[in-house]
Amino acid sequence: MTGGRGAAGLTDHVNDQPTDRLTHRLTDLLTVGGFKLGWRAVRALPEPAAYGLFNRIADLSVRRGGKRVDRLRSNYRRARPELDEPALDALVRAGMRSYMRYYCEAFRLPSLSRDQIDRAVVCHGDAEVRRLTARGETVIAFVGHLGNFDLAAAWAAGQLAPVTTVAERLEPEAVFEEFVSFRNAIGMDIIPLTGGEDPFAALVRTARAGGRLIALASDRDLTSNGVEVELVDHPARMAKGPAVLSLLTGAPLFAASIHYEPAPKASSLGGYRTVIQFSDQLRPRVAGTTADKARDLIQQCADHLSPAIRAHTSSWHMLQRVFVEDLSDGTS
Repeated sequence: MTGGRGAAGLTDHVNDQPTDRLTHRLTDLLTVGGFKLGWRAVRALPEPAAYGLFNRIADLSVRRGGKRVDRLRSNYRRARPELDEPALDALVRAGMRSYMRYYCEAFRLPSLSRDQIDRAVVCHGDAEVRRLTARGETVIAFVGHLGNFDLAAAWAAGQLAPVTTVAERLEPEAVFEEFVSFRNAIGMDIIPLTGGEDPFAALVRTARAGGRLIALASDRDLTSNGVEVELVDHPARMAKGPAVLSLLTGAPLFAASIHYEPAPKASSLGGYRTVIQFSDQLRPRVAGTTADKARDLIQQCADHLSPAIRAHTSSWHMLQRVFVEDLSDGTS
């Protein structure tokens, strides 16, 4: 139940325990240095040049292929079975461009003004969330790996309530610290998934304190303790944390889908704006145990995401296994 992406998504940095300690240290330094340089350099580029650079990175990734691109293709094929191979090829290319657009915006986000952020995001269905947060309540939002989570969170922190999320701890530690600092700067409070206080206990405390939006990207089960649901008509495993947190604390649960759409320059970043769509408040439709209610709530979250994934497939940045059939094949 994590929010946002990590450095590994862009660099494919793998901790495979190098035999040479000096090599390991040099790799860490290059990783940290690369991200620090990226944050500075990409912010310094004119907007068209920055987005053009990341488009080229995306196209190169597609041409080279590899496990992550293959997984994206596999996930897209399940979401859009009606597409022939040329159409699927085009969709994968668009998906990688969208994925790299996210990283370009992440690098540039700390330099954006509040007005730029507000103009580049449009939100639908947020009236009830606004009412609850204005009253000082904490709201829990189940989100997927769709669109730009960080830009949506930066908008929400200014428009709805301060945002709390859980993030995977990256290695080297300095990269994780850079990402935490970046997200703190845009109004997000980060709870590490590992290496600190039990994250669920921290979320419970945050929910009970009130006055926050807890946003958790939970459309992928990182713990093998999730629940099986139907996503785009296929069995998938998702984290149950948002539902259990809501049931335990009484904090209202919503699902939110995020996607990109083309927009005029005045209301966009690089020609696109981010669209957030909240569901109605989700309540258990079944009686029974907490586990039964949690599974039903997560199914409702999946039901909210499925139409968005089909309609805006290129905004679904799922380069990992999520479907049950894939989880048993032993590949990444």
